[in-house]
Amino acid sequence: MFDVGFSELLVIGIVALLVIGPEKLPSVARTVGALLGRMQRYVNDVKADINREIELDELKKLQTTVQDAAKSIETSMTETMSGFQSQADELNKIASGEPVADTSGLTEPPPTSPAAADPVLDPPATLVSTASQTEANPLDGGAHQSVQASLPLGDMPAAPTINAAPAAKQVG
Repeated sequence: MFDVGFSELLVIGIVALLVIGPEKLPSVARTVGALLGRMQRYVNDVKADINREIELDELKKLQTTVQDAAKSIETSMTETMSGFQSQADELNKIASGEPVADTSGLTEPPPTSPAAADPVLDPPATLVSTASQTEANPLDGGAHQSVQASLPLGDMPAAPTINAAPAAKQVG
C-alpha cells in the first residue's frame, strides 16, 4: 500500500524511540498496531460490500435476461400451439366432412382413384403420376391443367408389392 521497505521502518523506529522514549514505545506500538488492524478490517469489509453489490447487480441483470428469454420462449410456444390447434381443427373438420375455407390457396385436390393414392413402384423404373386438376387457374383464364411428375428412383432396393385393390380406370 505505501511501499515502505525495511530501511524506512528502521528509521521510523529510531525516531519513535528518541521522540516517545523507551518506556512508552511498547504501548504506543500496540496501540498503532491495533489501529492499523482495525483500519485493514474496515477496508476489507468495504471491499467485500462493494463486491457483493456488484455481484448482486450482475445477478439481477442475469435474472432479467433469463426472464426475458423465458417470456420469449413462452410466447413462441403459445403461437406455435395455437397454429397447431388451428391446423388440428381444420383437419378434424375435413375428417368430419365439413367444408373448410382455404386461406392459403396452396392446397392440392385429393386423389381421384385408389390407384393414384397408392402407386406400386418397380425399383429400377421411374415413378410417373398424372393428376388432373379440377380447379380453375386464375392466371390462365380458367383453363384446366394436367400435371405430370417424373421422379427417378435410382438404386433403391426392391420393395415387396402389395395389390390391395384392383386398379380403377382413369378418367381423363
